[in-house]
Amino acid sequence: MKTSQVPNILVVEDDESLALLLGRVLGRNGFAVSFEARGDAAVARILAESPDAVVLDGSLPGKDGLDVCREVRARYAGPILMLTGRSEDMDQVLALELGADDYVAKPAQPRVLLARLRALLRRGGPGAGPQSSPALLRYGRFEISLIDRRVRLADEEIDFTTAEFDLLWLLASRAGTILSRDDIFAALRGIQHDGVDRSIDMRISRLRKRLGDDPVRPQRIKTVRGKGYLFSPTDWD
Repeated sequence: MKTSQVPNILVVEDDESLALLLGRVLGRNGFAVSFEARGDAAVARILAESPDAVVLDGSLPGKDGLDVCREVRARYAGPILMLTGRSEDMDQVLALELGADDYVAKPAQPRVLLARLRALLRRGGPGAGPQSSPALLRYGRFEISLIDRRVRLADEEIDFTTAEFDLLWLLASRAGTILSRDDIFAALRGIQHDGVDRSIDMRISRLRKRLGDDPVRPQRIKTVRGKGYLFSPTDWD
């Protein structure tokens, strides 16, 4: 992801009135905004232009937004914020599974989208994470580096999306401490958990899968019933 004094945001949205509204709000708040209305054209633009972040509608002509996310994720390192249907829970789950960093349900409130986008950009850079923590953490065969945002387990490097890495770093930097969903939302998004959003649970599930944790009886990232999640400083040998 390129860096610049004025972050460049690509808004991929075929609803012209919504796109212009988002453009006005983002523009007034210090962002440079460009637009694309078709999913098939968005893939080429994202990969060629490498914007600082992408706001991506889930339903687009030419190519579905979920397919766009899937195609670009392996080659685009910047944050992807999906716009999904309010009642379409499966779209929200799929968006996260395919590598989106966050989502906002339609009808999108520009101020909510702005806050989510700012949070993604703040934590996407090399300086993200708790400032009191060291930049490199090791637990047995597990290693996570904040500086180059890399994760290794048993000498094998594992790729994570921006949002997945941020969650993993948060858990690992507070190993042995139970973090509630409220704790995690406050640290990563700066907001309180609403009791409905399942994005943290989905990311925890993906972290466990990629880290070889038992999905039925997880030992590396444990669920403490009624309290939250705990990253174990042991169980990595």
